[in-house]
This record gives sequence, structure tokens and C-alpha cells, in this order.
Amino acid sequence: MRLSALFRCAALGAAVVLAASIPAFTAQAAPAPAKVTFVQEWPVADGFWIPWTLGKAKGFYLEEGIDLNIVAPPTVADTMKFLGTGRADVAFTTVMDIIFAKEQGAPVIAIGRYGSGNNWGIFTPQGKPVSVAGLKGKKIGIYNDAWTKAQLSLVLKSAGLTLDDVQTVAAADDTVPLLLQNRVDATTGITNAEGTEIAVTTGKKPEYLAATAHGVPDTPIFMFAGNQQWLTKNPQLAKAFMRATAKSIRYAIEHPDEGTAAFAAQYSKAYDPAFVKQQWQDTMAILGTPGKDQLRLDDSAWSALLSAITDVGIVKQTLPAAQYYTNDYLPQE
Repeated sequence: MRLSALFRCAALGAAVVLAASIPAFTAQAAPAPAKVTFVQEWPVADGFWIPWTLGKAKGFYLEEGIDLNIVAPPTVADTMKFLGTGRADVAFTTVMDIIFAKEQGAPVIAIGRYGSGNNWGIFTPQGKPVSVAGLKGKKIGIYNDAWTKAQLSLVLKSAGLTLDDVQTVAAADDTVPLLLQNRVDATTGITNAEGTEIAVTTGKKPEYLAATAHGVPDTPIFMFAGNQQWLTKNPQLAKAFMRATAKSIRYAIEHPDEGTAAFAAQYSKAYDPAFVKQQWQDTMAILGTPGKDQLRLDDSAWSALLSAITDVGIVKQTLPAAQYYTNDYLPQE
């Protein structure tokens, strides 16, 4: 018995010595997610933001190693200022904002589209359709920006008219009240913003004169853009951002009620349930089919737009189309 105990003690001592000689292995903590600042196109939250609001809530960005910081700009003019100066890494913006920023030499570039085409046009009350020629002498509500005037100029040109043939009434932030208060005969806007607002407010779907049927290029209005210096330094992070965004868009389309609920939870003060629910329905209609081509940009759309805005003098000189966008950061599946 004593010999057996001695052997056990010896074995135990050897095990202790052996354990002491083996380096200790400790579980390494996962790296902290990288902060990515994502500036928006508008100072107030709207239904366009549903995919990334939902994606952040679902953890899609964290799964890609991203701590997403969604920032609203002080004014609509600040989005590209934030991106161009590096105060934001990526942006949700418009195609014309990118073009104007490039004209000023800002280091920005489109990295994906949000929508499959141009859904801008002219709205009139239900039962009061209007032709382009019929706009002569009419009052038209507009936003006082270059792209609105450019699109309206192109539409009017298709009927041999110019801006001098109509009376434009500029709205500070929303053209719809001008129409609903009968201060204008028609108003400009997009189907999933002004078109949605008219339908929700009046309970009647408005008449819609599509600009693309009258000389305006079918180029998507909204884009994702990146600061080129940040993109160069963080290519894998940029790809991760676009993967998470593509996943978020797909999920929000497949789960619209969950998307509007996530938006309501995050932006309750700016949230009108009826409007945002309908806005997301109207937005889904123009986003295209989820897949590897949903966010893909192409030369033909950009070339058509650049040619059109040059013809009407919006910009004096443009760059080759390929210098305004890249598909390098899009998901390949």
C-alpha cells in the first residue's frame, strides 16, 4: 500500500513538473469592431434609411467587424463636405452631389447605387393629368437646386419649351404643400418621397409624368459613396461595409414590417407610421432584385447623365464616366 501510494505521488509530481514546463495558452479576445462613420443625405431621418437601420439592429454590420455610426448632416449641403473632408468614411447621397463634389476636386467616388433607375417626375392631383406641352404657362413647384432645374429643363425641351415658358415656385424643404394648397399646378419630386406624401396625405395616388419618358437619363438618383483616401487605406473594411449593406437591403425587402419597426424604434420623433410604411413599399419597387447586380453601377447610365448635364450647362466640363464610380467594393455573390 505504501509503495502504491509512493508511485501515485511520484506520478503526480511528474505531472505537475510537466504542466509547469508547457507554455500557458489563453483565449485571445476578438478584435474590437472598426468604427465606420456613415453620413446621410438629409438632416431628418426618412424611410430610405430603413435597410441600414435594420441591419445595424440585427447585427449585420457587427458580423462584418463594423461599429456603424449613422450620422445625419446639419443641412443637405453638408453631406459631401463631411465625406470630402474625411469627417465621414462613407455616405448615402445623390448622383449629382457626387458629380458636383468631383468638379470641386473632392476625393469622393460612388461605390454602389440605391435604386435601379431615375424615378423623378412631375406630379399633379389625381384626375388631372398633364402633358409636357400642357405645362406652358403653369406654376410648378421645384426645389432650388441645379439638378431639379436640369431635369425640368430636359423635360420641357422635349416639347420645345424652356424654363422661361413656366413659372417655377421654389420650396424650402417640401414641394408637396405647394400643390396641396393649390399654390402651384404641378410639382416635381420622386415617386417614393413626394409621390408617397401626396398619396398618404390625400388618400389618392397622384398623376405622374415620368421624366425618363421625356429626355431625362434613367440614372439612379441615390448612391453610396466613399472617401477615396479612406477606401485606399481600408479596402477590406469598405468591402465589409458594402456586404453588410447589401445584406441589410435584401433582409429589409424580405421583412418590410420588421424594417419599419426598427426604423420606428430608432427614430420615433421623426416617424410617421403611415408615411414611412408606404414610403418603404414605394422604395422597394425601385430597388431592383437583390443579388450581385443590385448595387452595380455602369458606364452607360453615367455617360448618358454626364452628357445631358453638360448639354444644359449644369457643369462646364466632366471627367470620363469611370472616374465617378467603382464597383471594386461590391459583393461578388
